[in-house]
Amino acid sequence: MLVVLLALLSGATDATGFLALGSAFTSVMTGNMVLVGVAIGTSDFSALGHVLAAIGGYVAGAAAGVRVAGTPRQGQGIWPSGVTRALLLELGLLTTYGVCWWAHGSHPPESWFWFLLALNAAALGVQSSAILRFGVGGLSTTYLTGTLTTVVTKLATRQRFADVGHAVGLLAGLISGAAVAALLVTHARPLAPAFQLTLLLTVLLLAESGLLARRNRSSGPPKPASWSAET
Repeated sequence: MLVVLLALLSGATDATGFLALGSAFTSVMTGNMVLVGVAIGTSDFSALGHVLAAIGGYVAGAAAGVRVAGTPRQGQGIWPSGVTRALLLELGLLTTYGVCWWAHGSHPPESWFWFLLALNAAALGVQSSAILRFGVGGLSTTYLTGTLTTVVTKLATRQRFADVGHAVGLLAGLISGAAVAALLVTHARPLAPAFQLTLLLTVLLLAESGLLARRNRSSGPPKPASWSAET
């Protein structure tokens, strides 16, 4: 459930960046790198600064995220504390973005696009590194092309839908988050950052309450990480 909420957040953040901050992505770096190539090939560099800001922000966020979240290790528990620390860093980045957004009446000028894109991209870079902390191959809440490929190949080989249900949930979450953010940016712009922050705060609160509940009822060693059932 928690990783689906993070996928919702990714979709919302990407949609906001694309629609309101200069048509650049904040998590789909493959798309951004293609845009860099297009700019070079067409000699149209009008949006290149925005795209590079997003790429730079993501790289910086991913580097900071892995330092904060750490790397997977044996017996780390279902929800490692490093993941919570990284998501708190993401919360700080998104809060800064939200304050800047609201300070400009929810219509930031183009001169601010690069900074706000960098903040959003850095936040999703941190999130991407935090998810890697679980040590589960193929698990992502930001770059989901591989997830879509897994769903298609498993269904094409007649495997059970239950085997890809969690992956379908991530894809649905990404699309739903983008749809909600698009509606907010179009019709209720002050609520766009609030939606992102609410999703992340919900994840942090549910993770902490779940950790406390498990501590209260567990008398043995922590279980290995598992995202399909617990997250």
